Amino acid sequence: MSNEEHTAPYRAPTGEAARLSPRRVRTHHLQRFKDEGQRFAMLTAYDAMMARVFDEAGIEVLLVGDSAANVMQGSSSTLSITVNELLVYARSVANGADRALVVADLPFGSYQATPEQAVHTAVRFMKEAGVHAVKMEAHAGTAPQVKAVVEAGIPVMAHTGFTPQSEHQLGGFRVQGRGDQAHKVIDDALALEEAGAFCLLAEMIPAELMAELDSAVSIPTIGIGAGTAATGQVLVWQDMLGLNDGRLPRFVKQYADLRGVITQAVQSYRADVVAGTFPGQEHTF
Repeated sequence: MSNEEHTAPYRAPTGEAARLSPRRVRTHHLQRFKDEGQRFAMLTAYDAMMARVFDEAGIEVLLVGDSAANVMQGSSSTLSITVNELLVYARSVANGADRALVVADLPFGSYQATPEQAVHTAVRFMKEAGVHAVKMEAHAGTAPQVKAVVEAGIPVMAHTGFTPQSEHQLGGFRVQGRGDQAHKVIDDALALEEAGAFCLLAEMIPAELMAELDSAVSIPTIGIGAGTAATGQVLVWQDMLGLNDGRLPRFVKQYADLRGVITQAVQSYRADVVAGTFPGQEHTF
């Protein structure tokens, strides 16, 4: 493959390929992927520029995650980010994506209290940010919140397994669903499907359990640290592209070293400025 072919932007397909890769990805397209044994990719995004890059590269789903608290704001937890803060990131991503399905997390504390609170928050993300769906960390006990949001006309992606907003209750970042706890993950998944979730994201569960979960539900599944059985996979883009210099989870595969590339470029820029070689005549009016 030539460098030009490798770096060419995503182009909308035609014919049969267009049927499988639509101009705008909708929730029913993800369902079709599941039904037909196809797979799709999801990445996090927090700004219009990166959303446009990922969109043109063919990524089907963009997640405006509450992980913005970590990778954009420097927090050690997702719990600190507010609705108003995440709305800004979500609006930016929605503005930058022409094809991908844009999903926004509902931040901690913005939907757990009552179904009415969940609907109010979800409506804000649809109206003020222009996203296409919301994601809720949920289980059987919070299925009424999922049901209420769906009945309000808002698609819900449900997040089960390890749920970062519950890290303190779960005892930290630990694999969920091992041993006797496996049945709870399946029961939660079935309850969330019954509540109307269009998709299930399962985080940090054993691969065997992910396969069982994917077979137990009829809706598409997305895995992160959950093996290959899911319909789709998701990663935080700063982890996947090597911008994060911290300790990475076992399930992350790095496809680039952007931190190294950027560091070298910035050092070269500074060296040119210090040496007086930038700006040159070609950069001067």
